[in-house]
Amino acid sequence: MTRWRDPAKDPRQEPKSNLITAEGAERLRGILDHLSRVKRPALSTKVGEAAALGDRSENADYTYNKKELNRVIARIRYLTKRLDELTVVDRLPEDTERVFFGAFVTLEDEDGEEMRLRIVGHDETDTGKHWISVDAPLAKALLGRPLDDEVTVAAPGGETTYIITEIAYRQP
Repeated sequence: MTRWRDPAKDPRQEPKSNLITAEGAERLRGILDHLSRVKRPALSTKVGEAAALGDRSENADYTYNKKELNRVIARIRYLTKRLDELTVVDRLPEDTERVFFGAFVTLEDEDGEEMRLRIVGHDETDTGKHWISVDAPLAKALLGRPLDDEVTVAAPGGETTYIITEIAYRQP
């Protein structure tokens, strides 16, 4: 049982944007294809073999594989539904001198340190690559801003000011 959360204050209930880059949509389709064609049939076979061994109540192999199969089926359902909801952004914006969805943005902070990030959809975020969601506060502050513009963002440690030093887009 999970603990109760107030839906009005739960960050997981915030609406997600339904935008995704063409590369992100292709990656999600690849994951869905792998789960549907490879993982699910393999787990179904394992569950069937474990069930054939007899008593299922004390069969750890059956229990584990059944739970894993249910997890994969739930993931397949989620990806199928999510891919139907998504809007693939497969073209560059008309004004490439401003920050829009899919942009690679280089920011310089007050200390002169540079940070390069990309604004992507919720399903593509990756902190290792510095890809942030279009719904993130920093991305919201950057959207529509031109080159050399100053942006102030509220952060947990206080407000931070950045200067946009470069805007680039990748051809879809």
